[in-house]
Amino acid sequence: MAVLAAAQSLANACVKPGGGAIAAAMTKSVKWRVEPAPIEYAQAHAEMEARAAAVTAHQAQELVWLLEHPPVYTGGTSADLSELLDPRFPVHATGRGGRYTYHGPGQRIGYVVLDLRARRRDVRCYVHALEGWVIAALGEVGIAAFRAPGRIGIWTLDQGREAKIGAIGVRIRQWVTLHGFAVNLDPDLTHFGGIVPCGIAEFPVTSAAALGVSVTAARFDAALEATFLPFLDRLAATA
Repeated sequence: MAVLAAAQSLANACVKPGGGAIAAAMTKSVKWRVEPAPIEYAQAHAEMEARAAAVTAHQAQELVWLLEHPPVYTGGTSADLSELLDPRFPVHATGRGGRYTYHGPGQRIGYVVLDLRARRRDVRCYVHALEGWVIAALGEVGIAAFRAPGRIGIWTLDQGREAKIGAIGVRIRQWVTLHGFAVNLDPDLTHFGGIVPCGIAEFPVTSAAALGVSVTAARFDAALEATFLPFLDRLAATA
């Protein structure tokens, strides 16, 4: 309860009251893309980078891209080789923040390319809002998730113990966002054993399936769409 209370108090750190009409109008600038089959990490990364460059140049719409990767480990800008325990899958260095994480089947990944030049130019606010969006979407499918102060990621309770159900990793270049989130719906959790996930060894990784909640990718995508407007509202530029 203490963690939940602390997370709730932090929720006021990035609040933009009102603004719903503004956010509603701005959803029209965002394209949603849902990948029907797994896509290799390197290919997706290259496409995301190209899209961000086009958004920066005002040559493309902003993008929410929902997809899945074949098994892969990725290392962020703070990755420590000592935390790569068993590189049984391909390993890719990436420009996002954070350390090592795993992507694979059964995990919903969201790459979010937004132009914060037209929104709120606040890195902390963006990360906080992104976390809040994922937490709200998990709530829509019956999973109570929360932030854990001092720890990266999206957390929940698994048999009374705090466990990580989602990862956040972002990069912001010229106020255009890249990367995003990964949520464990029903991945093979043993695959996380090849790394120290996000550098946190003291707490386990869990999934919706491990919690006894059956959530398809399509159902979670719908939950993300249902909670998208409040996410954009938090990013609306202040007057």
